[in-house]
Amino acid sequence: METPDGPYGRPVPPPHDPSYTPATYYSSDPGRLAPTSRVDAGRLWAGGAVTALVAALTAAVALLFVRGILGIPVFAPEGDGAMGDATTGVLAGGAAVAALAATALLHVLIVLTPQPGRFFTWIVALATAVMVLLPFTTGADLWPKIATAAVYLVIGAAIGSLLSAVGRSAYRRG
Repeated sequence: METPDGPYGRPVPPPHDPSYTPATYYSSDPGRLAPTSRVDAGRLWAGGAVTALVAALTAAVALLFVRGILGIPVFAPEGDGAMGDATTGVLAGGAAVAALAATALLHVLIVLTPQPGRFFTWIVALATAVMVLLPFTTGADLWPKIATAAVYLVIGAAIGSLLSAVGRSAYRRG
């Protein structure tokens, strides 16, 4: 159970916490971040690997929905059917790689920055926004543009939400 925030917005643990020492949580140096933090890299990367799998499956399901149910030819010519051609695998693979790259970014942010969750959320949101806007810079028809943007949005939302939760569980104060 955490008590109200202490200096620099950090929670102050109850006095019965064995790791509690005033020197750990209070510092006369405002540049010092207390308490120190560390990352459980195994938990972070296991969560990142599972997020990569979910991102790849999200891409496949989104394409199945857009092509098979809505009948909008995105990422493949119209004659390729609901699952399309090799571009389905490329998109799924790209989503998995994006999730692993985001995991690496999150690891660096946890180790090196204050408020890593906020920075991570902003970076993922802006990268997703770029991907969502990208189809509108092409000469494709309007509905394929909208459908492509929606696929990118769903993939970005899956990666961002899952890795945010993974990051919180991998971040250890110590």
